[in-house]
Amino acid sequence: MKVVILAGGKGTRISEYSKNIPKPMIKINGVPILLHIMKHYSKYGFTDFILALGYKSNVIKKFFKTKKFPWNIKMVNTGLNTMTGGRLKRLKKIIGNKTFMMTYGDGVSDVNIKKLIKFHKKNKKLITMTAVRPPARFGAIKLKGNLVKYFKEKSKIDEGWINGGFFVIEPKLIKFIKNDNTYFEKEPLEIASSIKQLYAYKHYDFWQCMDTTRDKDLLEKIFKKK
Repeated sequence: MKVVILAGGKGTRISEYSKNIPKPMIKINGVPILLHIMKHYSKYGFTDFILALGYKSNVIKKFFKTKKFPWNIKMVNTGLNTMTGGRLKRLKKIIGNKTFMMTYGDGVSDVNIKKLIKFHKKNKKLITMTAVRPPARFGAIKLKGNLVKYFKEKSKIDEGWINGGFFVIEPKLIKFIKNDNTYFEKEPLEIASSIKQLYAYKHYDFWQCMDTTRDKDLLEKIFKKK
């Protein structure tokens, strides 16, 4: 099964690093986050990768051309300003007509890929999304005047489920993507949801994205501990 990784965005929210290199090449514990993601898939035996490139694509191309990995890696320039859905649509011919996986080049997780695929096949929907609970950042309080009536320390359970990436997708879903300007997370997922073709695989364990420098610093601490 092919694994598509969206690795073409500009990463403006972490510009301290992304002004020089693409976001997926920002290192966590000395290794680009993109490589951490690919290693996770390869651990489950999935080594056929399609990298959807855009911003500073030459950096990623150079990295994989100068290092040897026992994987099949196809790097495709999907445009500098193409949105997430548009990048996937540009890969339609390469993906072919078989079920494939997709994720973002800036989020890591310990999700069990084989269980995710089994869940997708069992439910027979167009797309399965890994749903995660974001790490809560703040404690919750309720006030009555100046009196604190309720206090609870930050907890994942207080947060709702969000899109954690790590999708399993049927190629038919690509027909819901209009053009380069389509966000994958908008029309395609909204349409799939409206026709009851979007399922969520609930993942309760580790997941962390890298949107900001704060996230990067947190990931550094986590990887050093584990």
